[in-house]
Amino acid sequence: MQQHPHTSRRRTGRLAGLTAALAAVVGLSTLTGPGAHAADNPYERGPAPTESSIEALRGPYAVSQTSVSRLGVTGFGGGTIYYPTTTADGTFGAIAVSPGFTALESSISWLGPRLASQGFVVFTIDTNTTLDQPDSRGDQLLAALDYLTQRSSVRNRVDSSRLGVMGHSMGGGGSLEAAKDRPSLQAAIPLTPWNLDKTWPEVRTPTLIFGADGDTIAPVSSHAEPFYNNLPSSLDRAYLELNNATHFTPNSSNTTIAKYSISWLKRFIDNDTRYEQFLCPLPRPSLTIEESRGNCPHTS
Repeated sequence: MQQHPHTSRRRTGRLAGLTAALAAVVGLSTLTGPGAHAADNPYERGPAPTESSIEALRGPYAVSQTSVSRLGVTGFGGGTIYYPTTTADGTFGAIAVSPGFTALESSISWLGPRLASQGFVVFTIDTNTTLDQPDSRGDQLLAALDYLTQRSSVRNRVDSSRLGVMGHSMGGGGSLEAAKDRPSLQAAIPLTPWNLDKTWPEVRTPTLIFGADGDTIAPVSSHAEPFYNNLPSSLDRAYLELNNATHFTPNSSNTTIAKYSISWLKRFIDNDTRYEQFLCPLPRPSLTIEESRGNCPHTS
């Protein structure tokens, strides 16, 4: 039986409409993949976060790594670069991480793949000597970032305008020194930090300080708390004291440290306000959090 031409056109039109609708659904579904980022913020990387996604051992990105020999660099002791394997999303923000007094890169290496899998390039470093003081460790963190962005094999994967620093103990004190010396840094996260300098009025970098209630090496009363209190009051800053924790808690995989570090780095290195919900309102005391302080909402 021959179809009426109007009927044929209607069916063709319905088919085209269904095809367009299907394409729209497929397009929407791709927004949940690692490559999705909002048009109004070109730095967003990865799907919309959830409590479980930022607490997970691994984020949405597959991670590769490359070793950097101390013999091939100047200003620091080499280390390991962890980075998202994909090149489909363009460049990523980057973080250098320093160990503490007498410690090696291995003491903070867990942060490498955990942070990189959320969409960062992470450089966990060794220092020139294990006895280096915080001011030297600050210089070494900056030297590592310069190597990462200018000479490393992954330099084309890094956005050199979106950089941050982290460190444990004297490395945490070093991260404050680095932020003081290079105001263009987008985020700093000192982990149970130690430094003889207690005042940081020069810092312009959004800073999240982790303390530990059981720290007897860098007690919060003489280190983490005064560091936080003496950052500029106008700065986006936060203090999170770990409950039932010691000075060495940051040396092992820790969900609380990871969760809030990821949120801080995403919020300030990637300008990704989707993560503001995990930082403000401030975290409440819990089995893992003794107390928190900060200036919510954030303005940077």
